Amino acid sequence: MEMDVRSIRCASCHSVCLDAFYARVSPVAFYEEEERQKKSTVRYLDVFKRKEIRLAFLAGAGLQAFQQFTGINTVMYYSPTIVQMAGFESNQLALLLSLAIAALNAVGTIVGIYLIDHFGRKKLALSSLFGVVLSLVLLAWAFFAESSGSSSGLYGWIAVLALALYIAFYSPGMGPVPWTVNSEVYPEQYRGTCGGMSATVNWVSNLIVAQSFLSVADAVGTGATFLILACIAVLAIVFVIVFVPETQGLTFLEVEQIWKERAWGTISNTESLLEHGNDP
Repeated sequence: MEMDVRSIRCASCHSVCLDAFYARVSPVAFYEEEERQKKSTVRYLDVFKRKEIRLAFLAGAGLQAFQQFTGINTVMYYSPTIVQMAGFESNQLALLLSLAIAALNAVGTIVGIYLIDHFGRKKLALSSLFGVVLSLVLLAWAFFAESSGSSSGLYGWIAVLALALYIAFYSPGMGPVPWTVNSEVYPEQYRGTCGGMSATVNWVSNLIVAQSFLSVADAVGTGATFLILACIAVLAIVFVIVFVPETQGLTFLEVEQIWKERAWGTISNTESLLEHGNDP
């Protein structure tokens, strides 16, 4: 009988302790569960309902689109064809030159991994795009000169040099920057949804460029096609200047505050964050 009384007393004390424990934990657990449910209920259309999220998505998706519409996968997919268009008839030489261009792309991407945290995302993207414009204009000129009937092989080598310059400028900047910025510009609740939508924009843009390049080149000429890509790269420069903030050195909360400032003009010192985000 005494044992039963002790058991009942211990059980009662244990119950009281558990009640006290759950009384402390339940608000936290409830908050976490609420946050989990909020994240799980974000739909694609929700991205367009809040102005600051629309601006963030515009910056992220726009970078992904311009990454493709400035012609990188055109160069990578069709580099042997482009080399042959430049006057190199040997299939083996064209393949070797295209492999060298692919190797340069890999090296440039490794360099970009270092530069992106030392130079800043926005500055790196802009410097990359300026180089892309110059190399595309040079490439277009080489094709115009080659198509004018010159028998000199000089223009073919200029075209290959322009391709190499294009990769050298593109791969450290517009290669990694869109993916890095997309991992930083969205609030936590929207990060997965917006990141997935931006990646979709990237691949759809890739499909459009890859499917249209040869048709456009046949219709207007290879030189004119590269001039079109150069004009798109100029538009990309304007886009980055206007819509993409510098996120280097900023926390997610500071980046979110930037979008609120741009969307609603809240009274805060976010302009200093934009200008000095890369300061230690």
